Amino acid sequence: MMEKTRRQTTRSIVEALVFLAVFILVFGILGHYMGGKNLLGTIMHTAHDLLLNTVFYLMGITVLTGALSKLMSEFGVVYLLEKILRPLMKPLFNLPGVAALGGVMTFLSDNPAIIALGKDSTFSSYFKKYQLVSLTNFGTAFGMGMVVMLTMISFGHTGAAFIGLFGAICGSVISTRLMQRFTLKSYPEMEAPVLAESPVEEESKDDETKENSVFMRFLNALLDGGKNGVDLGLQIIPGVLIITTFVILITFGPNAETGLYDGGVGQGVPVLPWLAQKIHWVFEWLFGFVDMRLIAFPMTALGAVGAALGLLPTFDAAGFLDGNAIAVCTAIGMCWSGFLSTHTAMLDSLGYRKLISKAIGAHTIAGLCAGILAHFAYILIM
Repeated sequence: MMEKTRRQTTRSIVEALVFLAVFILVFGILGHYMGGKNLLGTIMHTAHDLLLNTVFYLMGITVLTGALSKLMSEFGVVYLLEKILRPLMKPLFNLPGVAALGGVMTFLSDNPAIIALGKDSTFSSYFKKYQLVSLTNFGTAFGMGMVVMLTMISFGHTGAAFIGLFGAICGSVISTRLMQRFTLKSYPEMEAPVLAESPVEEESKDDETKENSVFMRFLNALLDGGKNGVDLGLQIIPGVLIITTFVILITFGPNAETGLYDGGVGQGVPVLPWLAQKIHWVFEWLFGFVDMRLIAFPMTALGAVGAALGLLPTFDAAGFLDGNAIAVCTAIGMCWSGFLSTHTAMLDSLGYRKLISKAIGAHTIAGLCAGILAHFAYILIM
């Protein structure tokens, strides 16, 4: 017992020292180039600007999309979409037709919506075990899809945004199929069905809901959906402020007009573009990126797509957010949609923690494929 306690103490000390060393190194380098005062000023001003001009903008979109998704659910549009998409599920994703509901729900909300369905015994009874765990990859590929689409369209490239949606769908097929393949290869016993008994038919709405007038159902759906949108908007604040601020610090340079650091918004040391420039031909050929600072979007989308969307106004102001960039960023952003921060929790909640590395590997490959396909589709179509 004493030996175990001693090892834990040693490990904690080592972790603390390593963290301090990395922290001092990173911010020491940034402070050396920018100046300590300018570094702190840029961090505060950039975070404040992101909160006012990006977070509240995204929150406005999430409130509207939340209300719209609730209306679509209340008046049966989600059920209709599920019926229309059901014939595509088996040939494309090797999933039961009811899985289409999960894709629609995550597109209208966020990744975790698939978990509520996956843990429902009636819903999960349609699946085999390896298919059920692949829902994490399938649902994540559409997470915050409506928010991503509307945000991209707002920059004036509607066609490019829909090409990006095509890329994300292709990515979701690749991710889901790879996850199923990896799972069955390592655990053949997961070919078994989740439940042996027959699924129970979906229960109808309760009498109280039926008795409500159409107007009250419409009003309640609007308000409840809007509240859900506010919650989602609040949830993206830490990611946007923390992750996006740091990404900006290692992506952009000094004041474009003076060439000097003055503590203003959006300044930094362009470390990420410098690294990307070493292999620029890869990103130019695969993604068609004309500016290596665009690589910050997929890097950020790994952790939080909301934070990645926060980079777009800065890209647009810098003048390199063209149609191809919109298509590629839509595909990668929607397909990845922060899977590194959600896959672990999603699979853990389903009781399959042992498959986390396989899910992450499959989704990493799929996101890259989504971006590549979107780029070449944009060239062919546009």
